[in-house]
Amino acid sequence: MYWLCAFHFQLFAPRPSKEDNCDTTSPFGSSDDNSNNSTDGTPADQLVKMMLMNGGGGSVEVMDTSEEPASYGSGAASAVGNKELPSTERMVAMMHLSESAPTLSTDLSGLHSTRLAGGGDSRFPEDFADVFARFDHLGEENQICFIQEFLLRMNQYQHGEVNSYLKPLLKRDFVSLLSNLGLHVIAEKILFKLDAQSLRSAEQVCHDWGRVVAEGQLWRKLIENNVRTDALWRGIGTRRGWIKNLFRKYPLPQIGDTYYRQLFPVIMRDIEATERNWKIGNHTLHKINCRSENSKGVYCLQYDDEKIISGLRDNTIKVWDRSNLQCSQILTGHTGSVLCLQYDERIIVSGSSDSTVRVWDIARGEMLNTLVHHCEAVLHVRFQNGMMVTCSKDRSIAVWDMLSAKDIALRRVLVGHRAAVNVVDFDEKYIVSASGDRTIKVWSTATCEFVRTLQGHKRGIACLQYKDRLIASGSSDNTIRLWDIECGACLRVLEGHEELVRCIRFDNKRIVSGAYDGKIKIWDLQAALDPRTLASSLCVKTLVEHSGRVFRLQFDEFQIVSSSHDDTILIWDFFNNTTVSLPQPRNQSRSDNPAGNSSASGGALPSSTAKPGGVAVAFEP
Repeated sequence: MYWLCAFHFQLFAPRPSKEDNCDTTSPFGSSDDNSNNSTDGTPADQLVKMMLMNGGGGSVEVMDTSEEPASYGSGAASAVGNKELPSTERMVAMMHLSESAPTLSTDLSGLHSTRLAGGGDSRFPEDFADVFARFDHLGEENQICFIQEFLLRMNQYQHGEVNSYLKPLLKRDFVSLLSNLGLHVIAEKILFKLDAQSLRSAEQVCHDWGRVVAEGQLWRKLIENNVRTDALWRGIGTRRGWIKNLFRKYPLPQIGDTYYRQLFPVIMRDIEATERNWKIGNHTLHKINCRSENSKGVYCLQYDDEKIISGLRDNTIKVWDRSNLQCSQILTGHTGSVLCLQYDERIIVSGSSDSTVRVWDIARGEMLNTLVHHCEAVLHVRFQNGMMVTCSKDRSIAVWDMLSAKDIALRRVLVGHRAAVNVVDFDEKYIVSASGDRTIKVWSTATCEFVRTLQGHKRGIACLQYKDRLIASGSSDNTIRLWDIECGACLRVLEGHEELVRCIRFDNKRIVSGAYDGKIKIWDLQAALDPRTLASSLCVKTLVEHSGRVFRLQFDEFQIVSSSHDDTILIWDFFNNTTVSLPQPRNQSRSDNPAGNSSASGGALPSSTAKPGGVAVAFEP
């Protein structure tokens, strides 16, 4: 850049002076020091003097034969710190980030002088060495002003050449630099923000980048982050057994970064296969025959990884072991059909057509409390965070403060529906109820005050789920409606069932509904929320196995569990059950890492919890 600027200055005279912020005092010395060379100095001295005159407010009457350059005032100069480093050193430092690069303390001005004066470089006159030597001793701000004046005297082609020269100097391999400076943690945090595809590309950039990825075990951290935030990843890890190699305070020495890099594509293949099974309806079916003695039918259920708890028409609550699908416990006490239930790690709360709400110890099966408030069948119950809401055929909604299993007090009764209230759901903001009067009502959770009514269904509403801003409801008009709770707008109507839609659940991917036609339908939720999607493409799959009305269902990332009037519970498993070859840690045999091992030793993950909302609406058969 220096020889380009100097050569161009010899060809074209300097521009007339203009105002800028450069120092008007000569940075090359006092006027007395240079007075003897003011008229008959060397070409280099004349060049420097004319540049300083032009940059410091003086003027030189010359003819400018170059193209008119764009205005580029000194105000565009970048602000720099007080530390004055020669600009050549800064450029070399940016180019050489490896261990063999010269340090910032290297005196490069001598290298310039040697190369220009004694190095035999024919591009410049010998006395130009003095110009570069003096330039190296300028402060950074004056160096910037000096170069700006050179650039103003160059044409567009020359600007492009200078720009091409500067581009590689401005690039910095910050990851390698941080690694070589011992700041591996910062480099790891930067690369940890990458997705899998970008991380795979990053580790192939160079040795330093690959070392940061390997030593930081970024593949392990990427997998752990996905397991924390995505239930599908967590479930696959539990079913395949590799989750036990995560979340360890002290990672196993025989498991290196290579293991996790090879594990990642195996996990992705499992995810893709499971999602594909949902779309095409490929599943493994397991059946539980409840064998009720008198009245047959399973009205409600809830499940987790170890058990299924169901409420039956024969007045009992039955607990089923997931490992062998056998009944492990029967709870008796209700004098009517068990229409709804929900449980957590300590208690079961059930509602019955005998108009009572009963609380049970989940471990011992003992009845702990009986609540008598409603005057007709209790159709739905929900509890969380010290609050419980029940609804009844008597058209009322009861809100309870739930301090413990034995300390439950009625807070408020909500009245407004003109028919049986079939279902309720709530969070910290709203209580939502649906009724046979064809309406959905929204109430404030904090104050229990009425907020708004959602209308649109043409017949009574049998089921509902509320989450975030979305409400999904099913009705005896055979349709499903999606609602925005904040504005009360109906977002979409889903049609396809041939009879009353009795149960409905959704997550962030899909909606699953069951109806009196004996069918279970899987819908694409994201497509349903897009008004551009054709109605004919919303139903992904229809499952037909029940021989009677579908009363209740729940689902997660891998399975649907449903119950029916046919006295059965069906488990529809969509997990990719094909055998996969997992990468093996060093010095570990395959028998030590079974694919089905669900233990997670040393892990920081919470244990499996009950699926929410194991409650059924009771449209009396």
